[in-house]
Amino acid sequence: MPLNKVVSSFAEAVADVPDGAVIMMDGFGGPGGMPQQLILALRTQGAKNLTIISNTAGLPGFGATGKEPAINHGILVESGQVRKVIASFPVSPSPSRPTAFELAYREGRAELELVPQGTLAERIRAGGAGIPAFYTPTGVGTSVARGKETRVFDGRGYVLEHALKADYAFLRALKADRLGNLVYRGTSRNFNAVMATAARITIAEVDEIVEPGELDPEAIVTPGIYVKRIVKR
Repeated sequence: MPLNKVVSSFAEAVADVPDGAVIMMDGFGGPGGMPQQLILALRTQGAKNLTIISNTAGLPGFGATGKEPAINHGILVESGQVRKVIASFPVSPSPSRPTAFELAYREGRAELELVPQGTLAERIRAGGAGIPAFYTPTGVGTSVARGKETRVFDGRGYVLEHALKADYAFLRALKADRLGNLVYRGTSRNFNAVMATAARITIAEVDEIVEPGELDPEAIVTPGIYVKRIVKR
């Protein structure tokens, strides 16, 4: 495994993403957790028929700051690069402001797999831990369980959910060292940490890169063994 995982540009970081790739992206807490520059680079790179696994499908204005416009994975839907989304909150909170994904879904240009948020996190964690499937009571008796195996344990119904794995995970972290150890800030910790373990190639977009030994070991959440590439904003 290389001792220096830093790549020189976002374009280089995503250059090998093929058509049909499955990509995990955090997308939970605005710009803190959104790999904005990796998303922009992928739009330019042009890979199509992508499956995006994320908490949302890209919400209007989500990811905006006072200095930066909203950049989220919704722009990949707008550019026609997304075939399917696996998400918990794929629609806008405002009916008058539908997301690009909502419009694509209504027109039959994109598919949706709706997953309860806790189940989504656990399916990703299971994928990283090598657990192929698990039973959960969430969704029993609803459309979420349609077509899935169900069983009763101790008098309570459970539905079988399968692990999620990806070809790539696009992460957003605060700091990294050149070995790929990652430190997060605030909401960026939520899905990023489990997604890092569940992808074949994990790419981290970070604000700062330091030398090995400069990070507080107690602050490292994602060990470098899970990270293949690092690129600085």
